[in-house]
Formats: sequence, C-alpha cells, structure tokens
Amino acid sequence: MKVILSRKGFDSENGGYPSPLLPNGRMISLPIPDKEDDVKYSGVKADGLKTCYDLMEDLNQTIKPANKRIGIDKETRCHLDPDIYEEAIDRGLNWKPCFGQTGGPQGHLRNQGIAIDDLFLYFGWFRKTVYNYDSKIVFDDLDKVGKHVIFGYLQIGKIIRVGQGDDIPKWMEYHPHANIKRRNERANTVYVARNNLSWNESLPGAGRFMFNDKLVLTKKGLSKSKWNLTPDCFRDAEISYHKSPWKDGYFQSADKGQEFVIKDNERIEEWASAPQHKF
Repeated sequence: MKVILSRKGFDSENGGYPSPLLPNGRMISLPIPDKEDDVKYSGVKADGLKTCYDLMEDLNQTIKPANKRIGIDKETRCHLDPDIYEEAIDRGLNWKPCFGQTGGPQGHLRNQGIAIDDLFLYFGWFRKTVYNYDSKIVFDDLDKVGKHVIFGYLQIGKIIRVGQGDDIPKWMEYHPHANIKRRNERANTVYVARNNLSWNESLPGAGRFMFNDKLVLTKKGLSKSKWNLTPDCFRDAEISYHKSPWKDGYFQSADKGQEFVIKDNERIEEWASAPQHKF
C-alpha cells in the first residue's frame, strides 16, 4: 500500500488564509474558489447549520491584512474536492467519497503507480478558532500562524479515468472532475473510496478526522512547512518531491507539489493505519 500525503484546501495563493479548526475539534478544509465549478460555498455544509460561506463571512471580518480576504458572496463557486464528507451537500443515490486530479499532478500519481488500495492522507493549513462576543467564529489570537494538519483520508476502491472515456456513474455527475468542462482533459481521473478500510472492515473507506495532536505535521514553534515526522519511521522513506528533506531537527516539506507519494514502506503503512489517527 502506497501512502500519498495530499495537500488540499486554502493556502496563501488559493484563498489566502488558513482553514478553520473549530472549537469543537472539527477541521473544515475550505475548498479553493473555482468559477468553473457548479457547487457554491453557500451550498456546502461545514458543521451543524453553518455552511462554508457562513464560516468565511465570519472569518473575513478578522483577516489581516485586508488583501488576504477572498471576495465572496452567496453565488461564489468552489472546487469541492476531495469530497469525503457525506453531509456536505445533498446527495444522489449510491454516492461514494471521491477525489479527482488532472494535469501534471495526475501525471505524477500515474508515474508513481498509484493503484487500488493505496491511501490518500489529506493535509492542509489550519488555524484554531474561537467564538467572539457575537457568537461568530474568528481566528484565535493565540494561534497566529497556524500549522499543517492531516484532516482526512481516502483509500482507493476504484479508479475512473474520465479523460479516457470511462463511464461516469450518475451519482458522480456533480463532481468537479466529472464536470463537462473537464471531461476532455486526457489526464482527468477520479479516485473512488473503498466501502471500508482494507485493514479494518468496520470503518469507512474515507472520511474526516476530529483534531488530535498526533495529526499535526508541523513541528511546534516552527513555520508550517517544517514537519515533526518521526525519524525512526520516516528517515529512510522515499517521498516524491523530497530529495534531501532532513534538516537540523525537522523535516522540510516541499513548497511546491500537491501529491507527495511515499514508496511502499511497511513502517509508513503501520503509521498511516495506526489508531492514533482515529479513523
């Protein structure tokens, strides 16, 4: 089983600020804006009654500097991918969690031999939030920078090569990588989750995590791209885009690249499937 560390959600270029780590421990990875897609922020449920639009409206009041704000309204569209939270939008029959990729990033996954039963671990830039006096979600002043955190997972059960003419199931037609605008991109591919994890059939094949400290990649006190990976586990691991990542006391993650593929490694598999991740 290959493990893929997959960077998703808001960043400094797409969105401009971190995704929120809510006071109740839920991590809401804000999908990046994309005017070509059909799903609106105002239609994506984040937590309880709040939509992603609601959260962004709250957060945008306190983002500094002002040029970091993303201009949004109820019609702003987003790229809901990976789509691993069943309650996010209204679903058709037979929906399954899925994730799409195309272009260079998909070429990289193909060249790395990604296949059935390989595991995506999705990480992104998160910052703690609190409720203000007006019961709105705002960023916590005590967490000024935020950190990289693993927020979700998907173990591959099926691969649909949309750009090469594979049939698109009815339930998937809403997905941005099944969108008619992307169907002719030859590399365009959708990874559909297994029904259950291969190493634990009692657990779903994809989903979001509740926050816990062992999901944090960033080393405490350092910038978000400096990670605290366990040397005993990761020192000899071969990770794409990382030729010489080990520095003085931390692992320097790559600035560029979305999909970091770890070559088959039993210790990494044990780490990825450990109970600490609370699948």
